[in-house]
Amino acid sequence: MAPQERADGSNRPAVRADSPLFGELLLKLGIVTPNQIEEALALQSLNGQRLGEALISLGYVTREQIQDALGEALGLHTPLQGITPIQPPLGEVLVGLKYLSVSQLDEALALQRRTGRKLGEILVENGYCSYKQLYEGLALQGRVSGRQEAPRTQQQEGHHRVVVVDDSPLACAFVQDGLVSLGYEVICFQDPYEALEQVGKVQPAIVLSDLDMPGIDGMELCRRLKEGPTRAMPVIILTANDNDTERVRGLRAGADDYVNKSASMDELAARIESVMRRTGETERMRKLFARYTSDAVVEEILKSPDSVVLTGEKREVTILFADIRNFTGLADSLPPEQTVGVLNQVLGGLSDAVLTCGGTLDKFLGDGLMAVFGAPVFRPDDALRALQSAKMMMAFMVELRQRAEAEWATTREGRPLTLELGIGINSGMAVAGNIGGAMRTEYTCIGDSVNVAARLCAIAGPGEILVGERTVELLTGHEAGFEELPPVRLKGKPHPVPLFRALW
Repeated sequence: MAPQERADGSNRPAVRADSPLFGELLLKLGIVTPNQIEEALALQSLNGQRLGEALISLGYVTREQIQDALGEALGLHTPLQGITPIQPPLGEVLVGLKYLSVSQLDEALALQRRTGRKLGEILVENGYCSYKQLYEGLALQGRVSGRQEAPRTQQQEGHHRVVVVDDSPLACAFVQDGLVSLGYEVICFQDPYEALEQVGKVQPAIVLSDLDMPGIDGMELCRRLKEGPTRAMPVIILTANDNDTERVRGLRAGADDYVNKSASMDELAARIESVMRRTGETERMRKLFARYTSDAVVEEILKSPDSVVLTGEKREVTILFADIRNFTGLADSLPPEQTVGVLNQVLGGLSDAVLTCGGTLDKFLGDGLMAVFGAPVFRPDDALRALQSAKMMMAFMVELRQRAEAEWATTREGRPLTLELGIGINSGMAVAGNIGGAMRTEYTCIGDSVNVAARLCAIAGPGEILVGERTVELLTGHEAGFEELPPVRLKGKPHPVPLFRALW
């Protein structure tokens, strides 16, 4: 390698960590022996590691020693015992990396003195180096000066697996070294297409992607990750272009955060942990509500998780109870496996009606169910959704009976399925939240309005939808027909309760 003039006027080879001369430098500094270098080179030929990484994996050097040697290779400092290294000038780092000539640096420094602008901006604007090269210089600058920091303790949150995607080997190495020292497991990809292919197998906790890459950039990589089976995987975009427009584009592509490449490793780790905490809470919410409600409602919850209070809140809801009539008698005449099959078929159809109308399936109650409209997501037309769901349930039961009768007419085996359904709907204030203990908990609603809905269901006849007064009030102006019935006395109520039958 030909010597190159450094920013301080001296000549020395610009050695990189993956350069053969790097091993010679380690020997010169007395950090390793010739036999150790030979072993490391043999390992390097097998697994493709950088020489420094091979020496570290063999246990012959530490990362701090590699940092010292790399800084010495670039002429950034002389590692003397007991002397605190200072941060080398950015221009000198870029010259050492051969991204910048001495004359270009002098010209840029002169312009900086006249205008007061940042050196990096001037270098990129004049075409002397790219943002990617600038970042590599900043990264190495922080890496060298970072030797004076106190040893970092391992993260208490655990060994998250991180995938780093960057077409620059040096950038990958810098992020990998920093995160590994903080207790993370790091896997690097320099080809974004390979990263897309392997991310499903690797299953990282988070992906860090460079913004500017050949082929597909970080935004496109993020978009593809968010549109596929890995859509729940958090993505942080790293860039040297701290531009508001670019940041907005990245966030719109689905990125969970947008971090400038000049940020310290501690800041990057803090951002990772922040995103991981948010993602963990999001997944907890997703798993909690995916059992009860439709995907559309779950996504709506996740868009505004602060609107969902799991610890309990009072809100107006519309409650629906549905109960299969004469199922007990039918079950007594059927084998157990057929009884369960019929019940699952009926409850499956009723559940589909709830989810289709955007309700929350609260619980199954033997041969019936309870559904909530208005929690955890409130909509102005919750009462109408509940009524439409009830009518869909009744239509499903009619279709089920017709299919059973047609089948019976063909086979003449047993007797046709003659199940009926009774439904009660009521609106009012209720307490919604997680109810239960440490071993088992569920999201549900409790309150007087819930009790009234359950009792309306209990007195509903086969094929009847009984509705409370408040629900009828909420449906004023909608094309919903009701028949007013005589008030009815319900358990726990001192006075008769107004009663209506929905016409379907």
